[in-house]
Amino acid sequence: MSDYNESSYEHALIELFQNMGWEHVYGPDIERNWHSPLYDSVLEDSIRRINPKAAPAAIDEALLKLRHFENAELKKKNAIFMEYLQNGIEVSYHQNGETKSDILYIADFENAGKPGDKNSYIIANQWTFIENSNKRPDILLFLNGLPICLFELKSPSREQTDASEAYTQIRNYMQEIPSIFIYNCICVLSDQLTSKAGTITSGEDRFMEWKTKDGTIESSAFADFTTFFEGIFQKARLLNIIKNFICFNNDGINSYKILAGYHQYFAVCKAVERTKLAVSGDGKIGVFWHTQGSGKSLSMVFYAHLLQQTIESPTIVVITDRNDLDNQLYTQFCNCANFLRQEPVQAESREHLKKLLEGRKANGIIFTTMQKFEEGEGALSDRRNIIVMADEAHRGQYGLTEKIRTVKDKDGKVLLDENGNAIVKTATGTARIIRDSLPNASYIGFTGTPISREDRSTIEVFGDYIDVYDMTQAVLDGATRPVYYESRVIKLKLDDKILAQIDAEYSVLAKNADEEVIEKSKRELGKLEAILGHEKTVNSLVDDILEHYENERQYLYTGKAMIVAYNRAIAMKIFNRILELRPSWAGTTSQVTIGSKQIAVPGDDAKIALVMTESNKEPEEWRAFIGNKTRRQELAARFKDNDSPLKIAIVVDMWLTGFDVPSLATMYVYKPMESYNLMQAVARVNRVFKDKEGGLVVDYVGIASALKQAMNDYTVRDRENYGEMDVAKRAYPKFQEKLEICRNLFFGYDYTPFYEGSDLQRGMTISGAVNFIVAPNKEEQKQSFIKEALMLKQALSLCSSMVKQNMRLEAAFCEAVRVLVMRLLYNPSNKKFSLKEINERINELLTYSVKSDGVINLFSDVGEKVNLFDPTFLENIGKMKEKNLAVEMLKKLIDDQVKVYKRTNLVKSEAFSVLIQQALNRYLNGMLTNEEVIQELLNLAKEMFRASEEGNKLGLTDEELAFYDALTKPEAVKDFYSNEELVALTKELTETLRKNKTIDWQKKESARAKMRMIVKKLLKKYKYPPEGQDDALKTVISQCELWTDVIADFDAYPMSDGYGVLKVAEPQPEYMS
Repeated sequence: MSDYNESSYEHALIELFQNMGWEHVYGPDIERNWHSPLYDSVLEDSIRRINPKAAPAAIDEALLKLRHFENAELKKKNAIFMEYLQNGIEVSYHQNGETKSDILYIADFENAGKPGDKNSYIIANQWTFIENSNKRPDILLFLNGLPICLFELKSPSREQTDASEAYTQIRNYMQEIPSIFIYNCICVLSDQLTSKAGTITSGEDRFMEWKTKDGTIESSAFADFTTFFEGIFQKARLLNIIKNFICFNNDGINSYKILAGYHQYFAVCKAVERTKLAVSGDGKIGVFWHTQGSGKSLSMVFYAHLLQQTIESPTIVVITDRNDLDNQLYTQFCNCANFLRQEPVQAESREHLKKLLEGRKANGIIFTTMQKFEEGEGALSDRRNIIVMADEAHRGQYGLTEKIRTVKDKDGKVLLDENGNAIVKTATGTARIIRDSLPNASYIGFTGTPISREDRSTIEVFGDYIDVYDMTQAVLDGATRPVYYESRVIKLKLDDKILAQIDAEYSVLAKNADEEVIEKSKRELGKLEAILGHEKTVNSLVDDILEHYENERQYLYTGKAMIVAYNRAIAMKIFNRILELRPSWAGTTSQVTIGSKQIAVPGDDAKIALVMTESNKEPEEWRAFIGNKTRRQELAARFKDNDSPLKIAIVVDMWLTGFDVPSLATMYVYKPMESYNLMQAVARVNRVFKDKEGGLVVDYVGIASALKQAMNDYTVRDRENYGEMDVAKRAYPKFQEKLEICRNLFFGYDYTPFYEGSDLQRGMTISGAVNFIVAPNKEEQKQSFIKEALMLKQALSLCSSMVKQNMRLEAAFCEAVRVLVMRLLYNPSNKKFSLKEINERINELLTYSVKSDGVINLFSDVGEKVNLFDPTFLENIGKMKEKNLAVEMLKKLIDDQVKVYKRTNLVKSEAFSVLIQQALNRYLNGMLTNEEVIQELLNLAKEMFRASEEGNKLGLTDEELAFYDALTKPEAVKDFYSNEELVALTKELTETLRKNKTIDWQKKESARAKMRMIVKKLLKKYKYPPEGQDDALKTVISQCELWTDVIADFDAYPMSDGYGVLKVAEPQPEYMS
């Protein structure tokens, strides 16, 4: 029984797809044009079958458009193809002297997976395509001859490869064979343990798992690849995803192709089914709760798109409760206008909204705020095909009843009429006003936070939950990151009376208070503003924010942070104070005249910005810093740009909902917030970004109890998993636990010189630690250390401000060792091994972690030039004090060279593989000491160097030398032929193979048979092999077959350059082993 490797996994998937009704073809068996990414014969048959009434000229025109795209970047071509696939190809053609037009479809979406399905579904493996180079993706899925999905697989049984390496391989394919991606809908990475789907624009962190087959329950099983593939690639499901759940988001500068997550797909499908019932029923569609950061806005786009195909020509009205939210959501829909096949419009007033509704009987996507409905009375439209989508459904869109309220003056006194009776007015709930305005519409609410337990109004307006995607599931799926909390209230020295006043404001916020309570609260909180805005308090706040940011957060990810200020005046005070203390953060300033004053305005390279709307009630000079709408849009673009100098944004209300900056990891809160407003705000730091462990909320006004109260409305498991956000209770204990584990793993090794030693001592301590942990008898400890040290680093990123200096140094030491071990032992196999790169990485890490300004050379005994064939390098390796480290370095370098031989020279790869394995086995079994195994490996390296020089002496290239080695493997062969004859045979054999090679002949048995016949005929001419040496023929044939497997890449990976520096080849695929 052979190993379960990449090839085995490939065939397991083929069998799985066959069980789902897909036809399998083996690439090398198909006669086709190797320079075309299409399965042309299937494509032509499919288009004719799907469009039986189309004129031949129309089909020819459609095929021409599919095969030839205008010269543009790959994303643009792919967007055009997606338009063809989702909506058909518009063609013009001549027939009987007339110009005619038609739309031809290239997929049968209506009957997919049902009787009468006209689509062709093919899974192909080992499908070679030649463009910039010759590449062979593991698996391609062809829909009607179009390569819509590409799978890159990695061996489940090899530790050195994983799904992450598969992502790198796909990015490489996009450079080498870009045309195949013109037709791509979905890319898949899988090593069986992890399977993820994304698009041609997805970063690795945006490839997502698919955790359910039917949307009822998420799979939590490990290595559950069947759920992933059966969940996406059932015929009807795949066609639905392709048509309705893949879109381009184009903001005018960048374009991203988006594939819906499984939670979005199933939730939107449920919402559409509920909509069908509501339109013919009570108009209550329900509430769509997907936790903040999990793509709610895009779910609304997918819902609006799918709705147009299931409800007859619906008009969609999108309602928000704030102008900035209206603009954000409107922008998101505009970015996807091509997918929606219509341009959204914004209503400027109630009257304008009425005109927009009256001007159409169908279709349209109209954005408005709820306040516009209050500008008048009466129905705006009585149509039933209006669907109202309310964003953040729990905030203000409730109140179906009418209330009687007294009228008061500015001081809060009740006004009386001439008879001494209180003047009253009727207050109609906003939901009632909207319902009266659109009496026959159906209503759906979208929210990122749960409906409060006390709130029945939202359910009364919209109906029950349609779908719940909670915080726990979003974090498990990698759709969001957890949020942590750090209290620094004590730093401001606020007394209990002030904190009690803040609590009072929370109570007001929590109750959705009526006007009387709000007015009273404003008067009370005027006193609070005087204290929170006092110069001394603001100065203390800014001092602490700067200390925390510069010491703990500045170098974390992209260094983005947000400061939430109590109000506009305090925001301005914070802004001015920061620039007073850090004038360089203003960047290149410019002078602006406001009235009689000269104002220095921060430049576009400023590190900090103030983000607020304009107001006529405030000092005129504020405008120089606040700017207009265009200015705020520019600030938003700069803050979202990871490479921009803009790192800190000071906000009051803006950007606290619906504004996404994935790398934002820190929020400083100096504003009382409650319930959903608080949860929406803190969710700004929960977005996914690279290796971001979570977001940190730093509290200066005592929001801890408010956070806990808000969590009461979340699911049971959310409360269990994230009800306690305090880093002092979550991250810090985890940090202590992981640090203690790492200490125990280094028991017996003294690393105290790392704390106060010189750079040389630190470097030697790190190298010694690596030597200690990679010892052959510490394999289990080494694996444990790699895992635990990574978790130590992640915990420290959240609680660093409360970790003492000596513990921070200890954690920095552990991270330096971990990085070195990973680079040394698990360096990606397609990267050249570099001591220089390792040194640079460790020095960068120590600069940020321990404020070290020196330069550490971890390999002072060796130098940084890595060349296995350099005698000086080998001599230095032999003298290293850290013998375990020396063994690992030599083993790594020799392994890399053997990989080169495996791709090129059968005889040498077999010989050297045996020698290295024998030496290591004796070492691991205790038969060789460190010094002895190092000497054996050094001798082996020297022997490899001598072997590489043989070709030069014989006048043979590396390629020819491989055949010479095969011809002369049997020692007795040289007794029958002169060396000149063997060299001549070698050269003729190489040239003959080159002349007769055909594409993919290594995979076609007929071509292989022809190759063997040619070789045998040539050998016979030289009367080879000699009598009694039949095994020699097998060796030569095997070398020829190896040559056919790698000839396409041979020239790209020469064994050495003119200086003899080692070149590392790409790893050999498992199916070639």
